[in-house]
Amino acid sequence: MSDSRQTRTGDQRDDGGVVEDFEHCYRAVQSRDPRFDGWFYTAVTSTGIYCRPSCPARTPAPAHVRFYPSAAAAQQAGFRACLRCRPDAAPGSPEWNVRADVVARAMRCIADGVVDREGVVGLASRVGYGVRHLHRMLAGEVGAGPLALARAQRAQTARLLVETTELGMAEIAFAAGFSSVRQFNDTVRRVLGRTPTQLRERAAHVRGHGRLAPHRGGTDGSAAASTIALRLPYRRPMAVPEVLRFLGARAVQGVEAFAPGSYARTLRLPHGHGLVTLVPGDGHVSARLALADLRDLSAAVARCRRLLDLDADPDAVDAALGNDPLLRPLVRATPGRRIAGAVDGFETAVRAVVGQQVSVPAARRVLARLVAGAGLEVGVPVPSGDPLAPTRPGTTRALARVFPNPGEVLAARPEAFAMPAARREALLALARAADGGGLALDAGADPEEVAARLVAIRGIGPWTASYVALRALGDPDVFLPGDLGVRRALARLGAPTAPAAALALSATWRPWRSYALMHLWSIATPVREEAA
Repeated sequence: MSDSRQTRTGDQRDDGGVVEDFEHCYRAVQSRDPRFDGWFYTAVTSTGIYCRPSCPARTPAPAHVRFYPSAAAAQQAGFRACLRCRPDAAPGSPEWNVRADVVARAMRCIADGVVDREGVVGLASRVGYGVRHLHRMLAGEVGAGPLALARAQRAQTARLLVETTELGMAEIAFAAGFSSVRQFNDTVRRVLGRTPTQLRERAAHVRGHGRLAPHRGGTDGSAAASTIALRLPYRRPMAVPEVLRFLGARAVQGVEAFAPGSYARTLRLPHGHGLVTLVPGDGHVSARLALADLRDLSAAVARCRRLLDLDADPDAVDAALGNDPLLRPLVRATPGRRIAGAVDGFETAVRAVVGQQVSVPAARRVLARLVAGAGLEVGVPVPSGDPLAPTRPGTTRALARVFPNPGEVLAARPEAFAMPAARREALLALARAADGGGLALDAGADPEEVAARLVAIRGIGPWTASYVALRALGDPDVFLPGDLGVRRALARLGAPTAPAAALALSATWRPWRSYALMHLWSIATPVREEAA
């Protein structure tokens, strides 16, 4: 398993974007192992269809098989998606979360919908490269340029809306990011081999046989029409309850709500606000999204996936950390532990600054006051029947506000900052840096540049910069040797707790020290006593 993945990462591909390591990929297809889904895609020349490696269909003869590094590359080669295994809905490649180079940052931005909102020029500007050079790098790595990758994502979004809502086709076309209904029809037909109407009829037939039960909204553009239920797949194993509990323990009143078995929060999205409720499922996380603007669907899904680290490769992480005698019992007790990520980089940076030298409950109270004083009221109603809706008329609902952006923090009144003056000044300096555009904290940010900009702000030190890299940027190799929770966990394990000794100990956990950190935090003192 791990050998084939290492080979896949270093593959050299021909001009058509075909993965050359045929032997390892074909063995993976024969095994129908879902852990390979998203690493590569199987195209069958005799049928013109591409699948995920775990597709239950009969394994084709080697002479009829081609392997591609992305769904977009297979589509560019003229193959259409399998309607049985839905390869475009597979978990994403773990590479783009592990790596911090230009291609990985660009892939994260494309998933967030940057190309649809800002074009290829905007994407290139975010990652700091020219359009032509960025195209060459993406084509060399994933077999397709930014436009083809964005088109593949639009097709997946369109299929989701066609199959799970009753919106009109014109509404779906523009919500999915297409510039015209004709472009929408042509792309769906070419990528999926069906017209949008045929896809809807097929979905209705499947629902009639009890295999699919999506939420169906109205058709009048109301909030109900913008409520979508979908599944976010992941690679097994995954400790979903643990990551939800981590988020719930740090939930800020008004923005987040947690109950055993579910976590919900408000979202600030490019075109409006949103709400999401996340519930563990069998091989997936069930997500119920209420969006003010359906054009934000792709961005909302991408951010939820990053929040829960759904594209991680748990086998590689657990194999590496499980080899260490100190961590082996923790890995065996909770296989598939993930990094608790973020839906907004600035929000995470604010949380890190506020959480310096205070307990988690104290930080939550300070953040709740900031949200109440600076955050906007969420601009989308809670769907009727949702557990988060007010139980009685006139009562306050659990999710009332979105976390303030840099401009709103700068405009907040002094009473919103329930913190020492020095920390308030650090927070305002952070907001000024982010508001001016000089400090980018999004999916395309350069981690080294972010760290340098953060520590240059008075009142922000290496711990805060590393915490932002861990949660906002998804860096898999962050370690906090001086963190109080880490020191307490190491003491419980009988390991040295001095920062220098802890840092030396963590060297054997590379490149997965962020996951080791999550394991250590899980056995530290209870959250009510935890301090940053």
